[in-house]
Amino acid sequence: QVQLVESGGGLVQAGDSLRLSCAASGRTFSIYAMGWFRQAHGKEREFVAAINRSGGSTRYVESVKGRFTISRDNAKSTVYLQMNSLKPEDTAVYYCAKYSSDFYYDPRRGVDYWGKGTLVTVSS
Repeated sequence: QVQLVESGGGLVQAGDSLRLSCAASGRTFSIYAMGWFRQAHGKEREFVAAINRSGGSTRYVESVKGRFTISRDNAKSTVYLQMNSLKPEDTAVYYCAKYSSDFYYDPRRGVDYWGKGTLVTVSS
């Protein structure tokens, strides 16, 4: 059983930055790829970013490229999402996700554990 606990959400203004963290339980964190998804009110959950087990490979949804950075610290069993130049359309609940393999072959699929989410609200 894996538990994922997100933190770092909040209310910010457009143009501001936030860093989300996701702490994972268990001793196998470093074996699996990790990711971030988000769900805006009234919309489906969408993929945001993914990182492979070593941190050497990442992928982003087009709308956040150049603004968001995913990273991980395997020693701390934590994955991060640095969000810069935030826009009102980034407002959503952000979910941490663990993939069932060491790589995100299709980043929209293959998630076997989810966190409960953290709310990010960006005001204009």
